[in-house]
Amino acid sequence: MLVARMKPKIKVLTLAVSDLERSLAFYRDGLGFPTDGIVGEESTDDAVVLFPMSETLILALSPVASLARDARITPTSSRLGAVAIGHAVGSNEEVDATMNRATSAGGVVTDPAKTRSWGGYSGFFHDPDGHLWQVAYHPEWDEPAD
Repeated sequence: MLVARMKPKIKVLTLAVSDLERSLAFYRDGLGFPTDGIVGEESTDDAVVLFPMSETLILALSPVASLARDARITPTSSRLGAVAIGHAVGSNEEVDATMNRATSAGGVVTDPAKTRSWGGYSGFFHDPDGHLWQVAYHPEWDEPAD
């Protein structure tokens, strides 16, 4: 029996957040991610924030209770490090600048930017909800699109 293979294509990465307004401010005002703000506000159960990260990826923020309800799971409060979200930038200086922006906006650095054994330069921080981010540059990676 031939089983159809799933074509790998991640389009939306949704983060559960405890305070949608706070997270919107962190990503939009603190990190400078573009967005139209909160959509679906007419129903607080459906409110979400969407950030186009590239032509092929959207970062979404959803209230914890809403995401848990939609997925039919019990909400979890632990978000510390099970997954790291990698944000590629174009230089070591951009890594440093992004880490500084994250810190100024309320992020918590877990490991400062430095040269890594894999040949790149990166640092790690937690966002206000504890989601782990890695800001990274490698000279052999394609230049990120603006």
